[in-house]
Amino acid sequence: MTAQIAERLKFKGEEVAMCTNPLSDYFAMGGFNPRFESNCTALWRGYVGNWEIVNDRLYLIGLNGTLEDGTEASLATIFPDFPERVFAHWYSGTIRIPQGKQLEYVHMGYGSTFERDLFLDVERGVVVATRERHNGTAESENAPEGYEIGAMTVFPRTGKDGGESV
Repeated sequence: MTAQIAERLKFKGEEVAMCTNPLSDYFAMGGFNPRFESNCTALWRGYVGNWEIVNDRLYLIGLNGTLEDGTEASLATIFPDFPERVFAHWYSGTIRIPQGKQLEYVHMGYGSTFERDLFLDVERGVVVATRERHNGTAESENAPEGYEIGAMTVFPRTGKDGGESV
């Protein structure tokens, strides 16, 4: 699997990459899961969620993706009663926020290593603990800073008849 495009998180006034997919837990619990189109190896899930933490509570505030029928997906696609933001009460787990320079690129999932990882432990949508792990120091000043995708393949969109659509 190709390295994946990260979710986006507004945390302490800054937008950061979030190498965790809390919406997957919602879908696994039986929440409405539309069929997303995956036209890129760096985005197998077919969408990118935009999140924020306010007063230690995790909210989904946006969603970008395309459904298999070609329509654009938004937060209202999954949560029609909450088109602007929804409290992520379904999510319990750990959010990983990579920080600093990249130490090692791994062409799979969220496997790349960075100088630091910030972990937010979440229970039913509420951040209950924060911890940091130091993974080392980059040997080169030119090492990439922050989370990026190294490579991806984009698949052409196909029409209903199986041919490429324009």
